[in-house]
Amino acid sequence: MDWLSKHYQQQNAYDELVGEGGIPRLVAAPLFDYLSTLDSSELLVRRQAADAAILAMGITFTVYSEAGNIDRAWPFDIIPRIMSRREWTRIEEGLKQRLQAINLFIDDLYNEQRIVADGIFPAEILASSHNFRDACRGVHPPLGVWAHICGSDLVRDADGTIYVLEDNLRVPSGVSYMLENRQIMKRLFPELFKSATILPVDDYPNRLYETLAALSPREEERPVVAVLTPGIYNSAYFEHSYLAQQMGAYLAEGADFFVGHDDVVYLKTISGPQRVDVIYRRIDDDYLDPEVFLPDSTLGIPGLLRAWRRGMVAIANAPGAGVADDKVVYAFVPEIIRYYLDADPILPNVPTYLCMRDADRDYVLNHLDELVVKPANESGGYGMLIGPHALPEERARFAELIIANPRNYIAQPTLNLSTAPTLVDDHLEPRHLDLRPFILQADKMYVTTGGLTRVAMQPGSLVVNSSQGGGSKDTWIVDKEAPCFRG
Repeated sequence: MDWLSKHYQQQNAYDELVGEGGIPRLVAAPLFDYLSTLDSSELLVRRQAADAAILAMGITFTVYSEAGNIDRAWPFDIIPRIMSRREWTRIEEGLKQRLQAINLFIDDLYNEQRIVADGIFPAEILASSHNFRDACRGVHPPLGVWAHICGSDLVRDADGTIYVLEDNLRVPSGVSYMLENRQIMKRLFPELFKSATILPVDDYPNRLYETLAALSPREEERPVVAVLTPGIYNSAYFEHSYLAQQMGAYLAEGADFFVGHDDVVYLKTISGPQRVDVIYRRIDDDYLDPEVFLPDSTLGIPGLLRAWRRGMVAIANAPGAGVADDKVVYAFVPEIIRYYLDADPILPNVPTYLCMRDADRDYVLNHLDELVVKPANESGGYGMLIGPHALPEERARFAELIIANPRNYIAQPTLNLSTAPTLVDDHLEPRHLDLRPFILQADKMYVTTGGLTRVAMQPGSLVVNSSQGGGSKDTWIVDKEAPCFRG
């Protein structure tokens, strides 16, 4: 079957798999050669098998906006996104550079604040930061690293340029879906993986454990690691349980821990208290320790910050790391890289207007119909305005919000996100997408080969978040020069 027939109508965007004239790009040609041997019924059977596997494996996410916080099966498209190894090598270097500089920045903010004194980062932004934690002042976490796990969102514009859209540094999620997407694709297309140069992602749980173990305050052969979860009703609980199982770590809620008189963190087990060396926390700072943050939190561990400050337990990501998970701070990352690493950024930011600046704010207010406006500390696609697609009354409301609290808003051009063929009914249609690779840092750095490709399932939509109706694809990194998928 000709999967790139006249039915595939390319949009005015860079297509990840299809070049000019509807010809597959070099990295995608073997895939479409293979697909051409299948008829539509065969491919639909494989899509049904993917859907059945997702249900059987319990791969779900929660949509909070629906009554009752409904769990949905993970939406998945079986046509992969493919990138060349040559291109990915540069992206990997850029992501490592970015996280290294961000960690130096966070450590500086909680200690000497040299970057502020030198006039590179404005003091007023730090003073108004929603995520700066006074309780973290003067702390030097193990290896000087605060954000051990980062999920950076990448997008490609119409000219083919890859941009970093944002850095997720508090409790980045989605890596379990990346891993499960790969397992599903191996079941659906084993013949491709037998002969392919598709780089693996399966080692992520081991890499994550090694990252966490490197933070241990004790020199144990196998440090005790626990995943701190808010519980089964959290939208990412599937991921919490998945990663704990894959790492051989404990999965526990705040009430399962206690901090002893020696400021050591213990886990309650049927065999008695078990000392915990490293906590991979999946709850926000505000809920971590009711003695320091929200006093009515039932999700955290009383005394946890005291134990962490004394170096009796490591926490990943460290409390306070979210000070850099701010879309206003994001605008300064290129300068942060230059300041700490004395190097130009490998990966560019999307051009960003800071509404706290008078000239930027005036421009944004006069061009709301052209821009994407985002609040500084929201995630998941919530609270944003996509100007070209918004109603006049929505733009008017955002103008009022910006004027009332300019520090809380940034604006960016509306990028024409790249597309990729997506199976719709019995044919392929282009859908916009982004990519979230995951970067680990402790004594070593590691970047997933590819990441979680998120795809807008509605035609023309730019919203890829699963909570907003988006789906996902497996991401294949292959050798561009390879004439075929080889072992």
